[in-house]
Amino acid sequence: MSLTIAVSGKGGTGKTTLAGLIIKSLVNRGKKPVLAVDADANATLNEVLGLEVAATVGSVRENVLAGIKDLPASMSKSEILDMKIQSSLIEAAGYDLLVMGRPEGPGCYCFANNLIRDIIEKLTDSYPFIVIDNEAGMEHLSRRTTQKIDILFIIANPIKRSVLTAKRISDLVDEMDIAVRKKKLIINRADGELTPELIDYIESVNFDIAAAIPEDRLVYQMDSKGQPTYDIDQQSAAYQAIDRLIGDLVQAAS
Repeated sequence: MSLTIAVSGKGGTGKTTLAGLIIKSLVNRGKKPVLAVDADANATLNEVLGLEVAATVGSVRENVLAGIKDLPASMSKSEILDMKIQSSLIEAAGYDLLVMGRPEGPGCYCFANNLIRDIIEKLTDSYPFIVIDNEAGMEHLSRRTTQKIDILFIIANPIKRSVLTAKRISDLVDEMDIAVRKKKLIINRADGELTPELIDYIESVNFDIAAAIPEDRLVYQMDSKGQPTYDIDQQSAAYQAIDRLIGDLVQAAS
């Protein structure tokens, strides 16, 4: 049985950085191998993790469709996609990365998309933990896989407007009827304690706060230098806050 954690949030809230720290915490806790899935069309999780991307699921699909007439008769379309998606996995210490890539272009992609959903569901059975860095609106994930989500962390900054955007994402998930067991709010870049006004507003829109991640100059310095924040020192305040959250989650799941 695997546990799927998805991370969503408006651009600029730090969702991809936090997704990387979640992966780091799971690996450090021995919960491996972790499958990291970059489901954002603007794929940047590999940069947070310090990995190079050679192929994406999107490019695999495009290549198979482009050469459909030349596919070997001895292999089914499903077997060929399975083999090529497996080969696009980026292997790292304690985790693998799968990059979904850009949304499809014009044309009929029904058979490829349906096969991809089946293949990814089969693939995730091999991992105790899956971490998905997702687009804000969730549409990308909805198109590409039918996999359920156990925990959806929606990231916001410590201002009312950002929390309102997070709430809209939460409402959109409900409208799209995506299978999410729990939705939790993470306040990122919190400068000290949250204000009573912000807490009252969060409670008024029925959001559960999973954690408040402190502003961390070390994260800022690594980001500004283009360094992978996955390599951040474990004494980092942001990492320690994420690690406490993941520790509670792992304990509850065991």
